Amino acid sequence: MAVDQAESVSGTTTTSTIKKRWQWWLLVFLNIFFLLIGETAATLLGRFYYNQGGNSKWMATLVQSAGFPFVCIPLLLFPSNRQPPSPAAAVTPPALRLKIALIYLGLGIIIGVDDLMYSYGLLYVPVSTYSLICATQLAFNAVFSYYLNSQKFTACILNSVVLLTLSAAILGFNEASESSGSIPKVKYVLGFMLTLGASATYSLILSLMQLSFQKVIRKETLTVVLEVQIYTSLVASCVAVVGLFASGEWKGLKGEMEGFEKGKVSYVMTLVWTGLSWQLASVGVVGLIFVVSSLFSNVISTIALPVVPVFAVIFFHEKMGGIKVVALLLAIWGFASYLYQDYLDYRKAKKVSEHVELLVSEHVELLSGHRGGGGGRDC
Repeated sequence: MAVDQAESVSGTTTTSTIKKRWQWWLLVFLNIFFLLIGETAATLLGRFYYNQGGNSKWMATLVQSAGFPFVCIPLLLFPSNRQPPSPAAAVTPPALRLKIALIYLGLGIIIGVDDLMYSYGLLYVPVSTYSLICATQLAFNAVFSYYLNSQKFTACILNSVVLLTLSAAILGFNEASESSGSIPKVKYVLGFMLTLGASATYSLILSLMQLSFQKVIRKETLTVVLEVQIYTSLVASCVAVVGLFASGEWKGLKGEMEGFEKGKVSYVMTLVWTGLSWQLASVGVVGLIFVVSSLFSNVISTIALPVVPVFAVIFFHEKMGGIKVVALLLAIWGFASYLYQDYLDYRKAKKVSEHVELLVSEHVELLSGHRGGGGGRDC
């Protein structure tokens, strides 16, 4: 009887493990798809907005978070998969509710400021250079993950940090050639520094989100991921609206729409699709933080690195000189180093899992042997 129960438990555990692993990988790939498509489209549309006559930094900031009502649709269509809670667990303590609300508020404000820095960077820096600078967020995230999320700092990660930092430094020293066109040198330097600062802030946001999931929220459902995205985006949108009216930029929006080179309809659709693209990317980012880690989320976001400069050359006719190519190759090398470290971590976790399964199998065989021996003595 004991052996039958052990074998039954072992078989059930294996089936359940396979099913959970399949669901996990499906969720990971879905979030990766959202992140890559959304980030690439949003970056290119943001540059298109400026190229066609758009000039409002606060409007460009607002569309990065204002599409959050779109996220409410899957929240309504897919109810939470949580188990029915007990009456005691169903009531969230007021102190915890206040703590979560403060987390949403703090993250939302930081996201709003970060979006503004990205808006300035995309205005003053060519989109191909902008994309390469953004790759440094991986290096920043390694540092923040080490201190906030107990992430190991291995040789591969250190190598990646050095390469990505070197890639950004090369682009920085190339500022003179980049600013030789219509962008003044001072504005180019400002855009470069703000994009770099935005990348560091973005990495901090990811690490803080992961820390919030681990220490405070502690709920593992898709609903929680969507709620985090909705509430933080709501706060970030409020920050952008306040900035839009306080700066007086709202007064020029009508003229900006009328002067848009592709027309009024194109102006509105550019803003709408930019907002939807950023929300799609944000859902992918938060989803990967929730399912894997902030470091992995940042690694995946840099996969778009080689894609955006290529599209920038095709659609915006930007120059891809030798310096940018070298910076691109260094950044890809840094990304590959990170990816290799993830592969090593996966292999290590797989070995541990296989060792556990082997121990369970040996335990079942041991119980089976005892039952066979016991049967012989009874005879």
